[in-house]
Amino acid sequence: MSNYKAPLGEHDFLLRHVIDAQHVLNVTTGGEVGLDDVRDILGHASTLATEVLEPLNAIGDRAGSTLADGKVTTPPGFTEAYKAFADGGWIGINLPRAAGGDGIPNVVTSAVVELWGATNMAFSLGPGLSVGAAYAIFTAASDEIKKIYLPPLVSGRWTAAMNLTEPQSGTDLAGIRTTARPREDGSWAVKGQKIFITWGDHDLTENIVHLVLARTEGAPEGLRGLSLFVVPKYLPNADGTPGERNAVHTVSLERKLGIHASPTCVLDYDDATGWLVGSQHRGLEAMFVMMNIMRIGVATQGVGMSDRAYQRAEAYAAERIQGKVADRPAGTPIAEHPDVRRLLLSMRSTVTAMRAMQLQAAAWLDLALAEGSAEAFQLADFFIPILKGWVSESSVQITSDAVQVHGGMGFIEETGAAQYMRDVRILPIYEGTTAIQANDLTRRKLARDGGATAEVAYALVEASLEPLRRHDHPVAQCTADRMERALVSARQATQALIRQSKDNQRDMLAGGVPYLLQWGLLAGGWMHARILTAALDAPQDADTARRALDADFYGAHHLSRIPSLTEVIEAGEIV
Repeated sequence: MSNYKAPLGEHDFLLRHVIDAQHVLNVTTGGEVGLDDVRDILGHASTLATEVLEPLNAIGDRAGSTLADGKVTTPPGFTEAYKAFADGGWIGINLPRAAGGDGIPNVVTSAVVELWGATNMAFSLGPGLSVGAAYAIFTAASDEIKKIYLPPLVSGRWTAAMNLTEPQSGTDLAGIRTTARPREDGSWAVKGQKIFITWGDHDLTENIVHLVLARTEGAPEGLRGLSLFVVPKYLPNADGTPGERNAVHTVSLERKLGIHASPTCVLDYDDATGWLVGSQHRGLEAMFVMMNIMRIGVATQGVGMSDRAYQRAEAYAAERIQGKVADRPAGTPIAEHPDVRRLLLSMRSTVTAMRAMQLQAAAWLDLALAEGSAEAFQLADFFIPILKGWVSESSVQITSDAVQVHGGMGFIEETGAAQYMRDVRILPIYEGTTAIQANDLTRRKLARDGGATAEVAYALVEASLEPLRRHDHPVAQCTADRMERALVSARQATQALIRQSKDNQRDMLAGGVPYLLQWGLLAGGWMHARILTAALDAPQDADTARRALDADFYGAHHLSRIPSLTEVIEAGEIV
């Protein structure tokens, strides 16, 4: 079976010719980092991904993490892989320099994180949580807490976990019952149980930092009464080394459909010692910093896993001989069967669309943070739920299609195709289900500004069509026509939702997920339009033909779904 090939050429093309990453680098690094440097960074990341992480993916799936005598043991090779990862400085690459990181912008690190997700999603979840926790501490914690916890988190000596969910309180965090009461020394006693805690316990590092949502005595009911606490597995000594064991214990490990190597823990807090992060009753604000980082990370992992599944399916289809292929000579592999070819093109064109849109959103986020650009922030904020929902849902379909390409062998574990499908299934659930993302998009963003941000985005899409039409190329003209029709229908859907937000909120909520997916499809078409324009602007080669083919396929098979989704949205809740 073929090895993973990191899409370095695709990233380089997108960053140079579609996203204008050089401008982002100039703004965020003052010109210290250029696109050639980015190519080197991705090259080093590719080496670690292919030589260290990829070989452990199936091993981790088969062995899983285990719990015995209160100790969690990760699969063979994981401790060594984590040491290589941390020693390489990969955990702090994206963190601000003021937090001890390298300050490399999101538009670069999104490409890097894609490689981690593609080669070993279960492993990559751990470092991703550390990055999110470091951001939350850097943003909200006191200087004293930052001094203690940021250096070991950024260096990778310690890892972190996000503790929200409880047995009675999943998505509805207002039901959290974990409590925290103050002690005379300024610490807090945290008591309760948390479930589904990803990388909540393990043997990779000397300490684990838990960010825990809890309710203080006399706090308001609901979300407004939650506070955030940092609760380490081992209490730090004065010199920063791990000291006495804290009263947080791993009760069990969840048995899961996938990501078996990632230990998902039930944790019990028995008056464990913690410290308040930020202000009382404003814990959700601090936690949302971490949660938004993780939502972007989930989407990036979805892109990587989708590409890995596609690559494996493509390699299998190129070698497998099965049945007579219509209008092809005997011995032609199944890749030339029209329906297999359809599946492969669907996977490839969608991965390209998702990757480009992920990089574009990362660029907006960078510009919003570095320049204070209101429009960049507005667009990044608008597209985070779209990316998380659309990419994660699409990754489930793509990995399923990869199994389908393998036929019966795809259902057999030894081919590896099934693992991608099992692992990726968590992504539409993690960090807020697709419906939660849709509620954020429709109730908090669309209804709040009456569709103003949506129209800003539609205008950007529309503006990309004129440069495309200037090319006397049949696919360019056809893509522009398809995009114009899709825009008309999408705007119609937006107006329908705005009306529903005033007239019947249940109708709006019923159409929320279709609307989110519609935006994803349109954004993907927008990316293909820009990619095709850039390809036609450059000297023609085999990549130009491939990109034109992908744009043509995406337009016919995916943009064409937008009018049907508009009909679903306009129908509202059917009772």
